[in-house]
Amino acid sequence: MPENPSPALPQKILVTGAAGFIASRVCALLHEQGRTVTGLDNFNDAYDVRLKVWRWVQLENLPGLELHRLDLLDTSALERLFEKHARTNPGRAAPFDAVINLAARAGVRPSVQNPRAYVGANITGALNVLEMCRQFGVKKFVLASTSSLYGKGHQTPYREEMNTDHQLSPYAATKKAAEAMAYTYHFLHGIDVSVLRYFTVYGPAGRPDMTPLRFVQRIREGRTITIFGDGTQSRDFTYVDDIARGTISALRPVGYEAFNLGSDEPLKLSEMITLIEELTGHKAKIEYRPWHPADMAETWAEISKARKTLEWSPQTSIREGMHLLVNWYNENRDWAKDIDTD
Repeated sequence: MPENPSPALPQKILVTGAAGFIASRVCALLHEQGRTVTGLDNFNDAYDVRLKVWRWVQLENLPGLELHRLDLLDTSALERLFEKHARTNPGRAAPFDAVINLAARAGVRPSVQNPRAYVGANITGALNVLEMCRQFGVKKFVLASTSSLYGKGHQTPYREEMNTDHQLSPYAATKKAAEAMAYTYHFLHGIDVSVLRYFTVYGPAGRPDMTPLRFVQRIREGRTITIFGDGTQSRDFTYVDDIARGTISALRPVGYEAFNLGSDEPLKLSEMITLIEELTGHKAKIEYRPWHPADMAETWAEISKARKTLEWSPQTSIREGMHLLVNWYNENRDWAKDIDTD
């Protein structure tokens, strides 16, 4: 169970992308800790909206958690939200103690097909939130970034100080730009920034474009799964609640720092398939296709910096986490079997 929050840490928090996979768990854990949470989401159609609705409903059932349908590109609506909270908090230095910016377009391959949508959500959206923080005096900003920044050519595990100038996809490039913009606001306006580079997050109600949920659904339903390459590529699969805990830990003051959040235990795609077959009791039907040039051969997080500075470490094994995902799928199979995982 999460610890009670320290009074010295932010208590009134705005979370963007609240219907998203990671953000919905961050909101729930913050609420469980007794913090005051405001969440917003625009419900874009980047993937099957039924998953976002399911997560949103879970949050709506939490008393006192405030939710808004709002797009970060709508600067007027965003400003009205900040103004509303400034008015209702007389005597406070800012309308929120911190902003956790998790609203984004995620996914490597889709960004190759639709790069403009990624620029809007990941760069302009982040800029708009940073501007609100500057304008209203919010001094803590947490930014979701990605392991995709590391690209190719690095030895594993990936360390935060490695060069991140050679992205392989528009998605990674937009996240790099958001990191740079956040540093500018730290330097010019004194905003304390934690950048979190997430490594392949999975769990119940996860993104359907990512391997864990997509493969669970397709293997369970006897459908074909597609592997780009030979299945030897590996990912640092990290359970969503571990990521949510790390995100909340990053609310502490750090100046400007980037942190890897990963399991530190990479798993080959072929090994993931074997585990899902075991947990579902069904055999995978596999179609192999050529390697996609935007894909990375492996990801592996070196997490000593997060262990030391954020006092964070992953607690959920891949077997335990996948068991929880399979259980969630079975409990929600009546609609989850129809989720678009193409």
